[in-house]
Amino acid sequence: MSPRFLKLEDVQEILNISSQQAYSLVRSGDLPAIQVGGRGIWRIEAAELESYIQRQYDASKAKAHEEA
Repeated sequence: MSPRFLKLEDVQEILNISSQQAYSLVRSGDLPAIQVGGRGIWRIEAAELESYIQRQYDASKAKAHEEA
């Protein structure tokens, strides 16, 4: 069974982006996340990451159709 929540480092690896880019996605609200514990550790629900990826595919497809 896959974990429900991912670390920012997991998101970085999955999306092949930098730690700053992953943090920026969370801080901007583009990738919904929660803070856990007193130190503000970010966790991203796996389903939210999949939803984000799908939104990016949809946006890319729409942009490609506009340019065609």
